[in-house]
Amino acid sequence: MRRAGRVALYLALALAALTFIYPFLWMASSTLKPPGEVGTLALIPDHATFQNYRIMWGRAPFGRALLNSVFVATSVTVAVLILGSITAYAMARLTFPGRHALNLATTAVLLVPGQLTLIPLYTLVVQLGWIDSYSALIIPYLFNATAILMLRQFFLQIPQSLVDSARMDGMSELRILFSIFWPLARPPLAIVAIFTFMGSWNEVLWPLLVVRDQRIMTLPQLLTVFALGGGAGTLGVSLAAAMVLVVPVVIAYMFLQRFFIESMAGAGVKG
Repeated sequence: MRRAGRVALYLALALAALTFIYPFLWMASSTLKPPGEVGTLALIPDHATFQNYRIMWGRAPFGRALLNSVFVATSVTVAVLILGSITAYAMARLTFPGRHALNLATTAVLLVPGQLTLIPLYTLVVQLGWIDSYSALIIPYLFNATAILMLRQFFLQIPQSLVDSARMDGMSELRILFSIFWPLARPPLAIVAIFTFMGSWNEVLWPLLVVRDQRIMTLPQLLTVFALGGGAGTLGVSLAAAMVLVVPVVIAYMFLQRFFIESMAGAGVKG
């Protein structure tokens, strides 16, 4: 009975996995199909072709958009890690006027839907003259309330004796942060980095508002404009463009999967 239950469990898990992975496999397969085969549910095309990819690369500057996405996502991730950890360290270990109010304000930011801030943020970007620039894509995301609170909570668990000893040795606060706290905080830092990079990589709405020059467009934005604007022409070309967006994320996850799981497990262990 126990063996039968285990077999049933594995079958159920396999079915669930197939339910999640089949749409992706179908999309990948459809990019290699000629127009007459795209509507079929078969995963193996009868006449495989790369014509959809050739058409896609010839109609829009996807190579430039890919580099833009890498630059923007990497810049935002590095900034969030550095600035977020500095802010979290100050909130966790330093005493200054308004510290409690800052903690409350950071928590309150999480309660405000991002859509409510789009209009005032867009107005500010226009007044600063940042439209059609990398500044509009990067600067509004330099601080992340979720990252700050996550790192602050972890920093509070580090023994105060380590900080006191470092200060007695003459170490500055920044050196304490990057020499002591960062090595100990690798799990939460990894989680923050992964989620920040993925969020920035997949962002579409904000780039659509502040960027109209194709030379500055990120990959998700160009894909949206390309598909909805009729540039694709066929479903196969649209799916090929979507694959260009998905494949780098899948490859990154394949390399970071073990580290991501270890980070999640490590972050869940107190102390």
